[in-house]
Amino acid sequence: MRNRTAAILICFFGGFFGIHKFYLGKNVQGVLYLIFCWTSIPGLISFFDFLGLCFMSDREFDARFNYDANPNTLNRGMSYPMVSPTKSAKDATATLYELKKLYEDGIITAEEYEAKRRKMLDEI
Repeated sequence: MRNRTAAILICFFGGFFGIHKFYLGKNVQGVLYLIFCWTSIPGLISFFDFLGLCFMSDREFDARFNYDANPNTLNRGMSYPMVSPTKSAKDATATLYELKKLYEDGIITAEEYEAKRRKMLDEI
């Protein structure tokens, strides 16, 4: 699990070299920061990364950067329980409700919501 406070501090002190990108799992971007650090452009961009991390909520940070290795997770890192065909309609309803809540909170897009909803309904 990545820590938002640690990411903010790393960005502040090592953002010029892209160290915060490596910490957040964005290795390609981190390499680009290292390659272009002599131009001062990564320093400017890391300032805006720093501000973005400062004003980001913990929930949004977790959704973006704390990915789970569980195959039943959404591609943005938020997980929800999958419904197997043997589960009851009550369990399916609860899962659909949780999925709808993720959509309403803006964590998943309408396309992701519809695809996951359709998949669950097909399994019932």
